[in-house]
This record gives sequence, structure tokens and C-alpha cells, in this order.
Amino acid sequence: VSYWLLAAMAAVTLALAIGYGGSWLLFFPLLSLACGTILRNRQLAFGTLSVAAVATAVAVWRGKGDTDPWTIGYGTFISGAVTAAILTLAETVMELRATRQELARSAVERERLRFSRDLHDLLGHTLSVIVVKSEAARRLAPHDMDAALTQVTDIESVGRQALTEIREAVTGYREGSLATELDRARSALTAAGIEPVLRRSGPPLAPQTEALLGWVVREAVTNVVRHSRATTCSFVLEGTADRIRLTVTDDGSGPAPDTPATPGIGGTGLTGLTERLAASGGSLRAGPAPGRGFVVTAELPVDGTGPADEETGMPQDHRPVRMPGA
Repeated sequence: VSYWLLAAMAAVTLALAIGYGGSWLLFFPLLSLACGTILRNRQLAFGTLSVAAVATAVAVWRGKGDTDPWTIGYGTFISGAVTAAILTLAETVMELRATRQELARSAVERERLRFSRDLHDLLGHTLSVIVVKSEAARRLAPHDMDAALTQVTDIESVGRQALTEIREAVTGYREGSLATELDRARSALTAAGIEPVLRRSGPPLAPQTEALLGWVVREAVTNVVRHSRATTCSFVLEGTADRIRLTVTDDGSGPAPDTPATPGIGGTGLTGLTERLAASGGSLRAGPAPGRGFVVTAELPVDGTGPADEETGMPQDHRPVRMPGA
């Protein structure tokens, strides 16, 4: 409809300007203004230039001594260009305002997702450790009170650490440590009667990479302690100067047949981990291990100068070693 009305206005303007000339030539700036309102991009450029050229030509042909053809042509072009510029600026401001609102909504969604992931990973792992150590203390209490008290002390320590981590997660300043998570994994697995084994090689890790791999260790150990009925859990960390890979494998047979299913545990955590790693250019795979057990494999980019031992700075070999205290 707008284009038909614009065409009708152009026909009327041409008829009046050609038929009468003089002051009727001032209809051309109004026609150009209408072009600036309706047309955009190449259509706008073609329309305003065409109207200005026609206005100049008609003014030369039908104009009188008091009418400057070049003034008519210049005024026609400027009226359309300025109108289009003002409307384009207004549209841009509206788009920027809508974009800002969308970015604000996205920021809120990201923060909610971060908090839900952290809360799931923190509470899931911590409660699993507390349950395992409580069971160990109950088993040890009748015949070894000192060992049972040691487990109770560990429960208190885990609880205090969980409170600190939850506060840090709420404020958004929590940074994980792979070494810390491996040490906690060793404690939780040992209390559950599972032998932890670590094999490590590859370049030094960036802090963000260590934090992400720490989340992988935490979630994997939580699932092993809760569901696997394993006797051994191995952690293999290896990589090159570009990529690092962490593989967590247990030899368990899965939960007992009479164990009630716990909705959301494991699947939710692995889904959150997959999203975490994908955001940093990594990937996560989880599934049954060949023969028996379950395996979780995480890959991430890493920055480093070469394989080095954390304590000596010398290259490490690939020999499996017992985790400290196991």
C-alpha cells in the first residue's frame, strides 16, 4: 500500500510541476521526504537521486526567473536524505534498546545456570562423601573407636569446607583446583573401600583448565561412590601442548538391583559438565567401559611449554602410581 501511495504522489507531483511550474515545483521536496520515509538502502538512494534529478530538469524547463533549478534539486535531495537519516537513527536506537534488554535477560539466565550447576555439583559430591564416611564410622565404631573418630573428624571437615564452597558459589568467586579435588577424591574413595589410582603426564595446566577438570573429578567420583560398587577407580591425565585429556574409569558393576533410583543425579551433573566444557572449547563423553565398569573422558585445550612434573619440573613417565594416602 505504501508503495502504491508513493507512486500516486509521484504522478500528482509530476503532473502539477510539469503543467504549472512555479511554486508547484516545491512538491518535489515533499515527494523526496515521502521517499525517505518509505524507502531504504538501495531503493532510497535510487529514489532520492531520481526525484532530485527530475526536479532539477522540470525546474529548468518550467521554472521562472525567481526559481533556481539547482536549489530545487538540492532541496529535494536533502529533504529525503535527512528524513531517512533521522528515521534510521530512531530505528537503530530502538534496536539497541531491545538488544540491551535481551542481553540483560541472557545474563540473568547464565547466572541462574551457573548457580544451579555449582549447587548441584557442590551438594551432590559433599553429601555423598558425608554419607560414605558416616557409614564407615558406623562400621568401625564397634571394634575401632579411634578409626571411627577419624572418620567423624573428616565429616566435620567436609561439612565446614562445603559451607565455604557454597558461600563462594553464591558470590561467584569459587575457583576449583585439580590437586584439591584429587585429594578429596582419594579420601572419599578410600572411605568407600575403593582403591584410587592416578596416572599423570603432559604439560602444566592453566588455572581455568585445572578448575574445569576439578569439576569433572568431583562429579565422576560422586557417581562412582554412589552407584558403581567398584573396587578400583583410575584417573588418567595426559595430553600434548594443545589438548589435555582426563579419563576416569571404574571397574564397578553398577548399582545393586534393589537400590532405588535417584532422579536427576548423575545425568544432570554430566549434562552440566558437558555444557561447562563446551563453553571452553572442550568435550565430555561418558558411558560403559569395555568389559566392565564406567568411563568418563574429558578433553580441553591447554596452554603449556611441555610435559613437566609439578614438583621437580622434569618430564613424567606414564607409570601408574598410587594416590597419596591410598
